[in-house]
Amino acid sequence: MFNNFKYTDTEVKQILKAMVIIVDTREKENSHITEYFQKRGIAYISQGLSFGDYGYMVPASPEHGIYRDMYFINDIVVERKASLEELSGNLAQHRDRFENEFLRAGKCAVTLLIERGSYSDIINHRYNTELKGAAFMASLLAWEQRHGIKTVFVDREHAGQFIYSRFYYHLRELLK
Repeated sequence: MFNNFKYTDTEVKQILKAMVIIVDTREKENSHITEYFQKRGIAYISQGLSFGDYGYMVPASPEHGIYRDMYFINDIVVERKASLEELSGNLAQHRDRFENEFLRAGKCAVTLLIERGSYSDIINHRYNTELKGAAFMASLLAWEQRHGIKTVFVDREHAGQFIYSRFYYHLRELLK
């Protein structure tokens, strides 16, 4: 993708600064994330995604050899769950719909970001659903293995920073 170019450090910084986060139009109650982007001057747009809640793109920049907008939404996405209760519901009651989303993702690198919770909270049943801790953990770990998902637990106040950083470093590695 960027293999034909050797960018200077200045050019890498310019391309990284131009990166635009894509927020899926179905993403709800995420003002803490969009406010993080706004406060830091991070560009973002709302657009429908086939899977995942967040992705990114780099706008055309002919001076850098980028002649059209480049979307990375089939390469890397973040799927956000606001709580263990939401994730539990996806793994139990809405399992088919949830699995279909990961099947659509195919070989895309999916990071499952979970706010308000941890592995310890699952094990010790510190969440408000009927799903038993052992079953919850088994489902989550099986899904990680089956779909190549990377699960991270991030406090709500750092979710925006994590999402931005996940894409920033993905792009930076592509440019180096």
